Amino acid sequence: MQAFENQKIRKQTASAINSNCITYLCNMDITSAVFKTSAASLKDCTKTDLPEYAFIGRSNVGKSSLINMLVQRKELARTSGKPGKTITMNYFLVNEEWHLVDLPGYGYAKRSKDLRASWEKTLWNYLEKRDYLVCLFVLIDSRIEPQERDLEFINLLGEKGIPFNIVFTKLDKLKPAQADKNIQVFQEKLLETWEELPTIYLTSALDKTGRMEILKGIQKMNKEFLKVQKLKNAQLR
Repeated sequence: MQAFENQKIRKQTASAINSNCITYLCNMDITSAVFKTSAASLKDCTKTDLPEYAFIGRSNVGKSSLINMLVQRKELARTSGKPGKTITMNYFLVNEEWHLVDLPGYGYAKRSKDLRASWEKTLWNYLEKRDYLVCLFVLIDSRIEPQERDLEFINLLGEKGIPFNIVFTKLDKLKPAQADKNIQVFQEKLLETWEELPTIYLTSALDKTGRMEILKGIQKMNKEFLKVQKLKNAQLR
């Protein structure tokens, strides 16, 4: 299947998901989650016809902890006291039905300028051309005020038409009222350039807040993906 057609599939799939996805009945039980491969470039990505969901955020946003919480596997995605440890696109096969992709963090100043530029090129090549990427989950630290790097990245996703959801992390690290305030400020900042906000999830890896909501969204996108695939295959007959 050509990349152009696959991009149409993933956009049609993501467009069927909205902020009401938390009302969708989720019966996804994570029975398996295994590491498959690490890819340093688009050509190294696993050969597959399964839908995939990528996770990204600034370094130290709690991405590894969130991934481990989602699949209920300790240290599936490695956590580190040194931000920016992930330097490849790490693939995990979940339930033998879909791939979870752990992407390197962005905005880590201690990496060399050349290395950052190389990764940025690889990242956008993946996001724009990866055939079966259905949705990108962008992680935002709920403890801090809106960061220009996050806002710029999200706006660029919009410009390039890449489907994404926003995941606020570390809600257990501050009082609910403060978390609500920070998230509201971030949403208001986005609405300065966006007419409508994407689906937003509130999470805590510690107490598993948001786990079922994200899995509901993925389950629904999986169903839409398969539906579009079947329609496409029927049209080719």
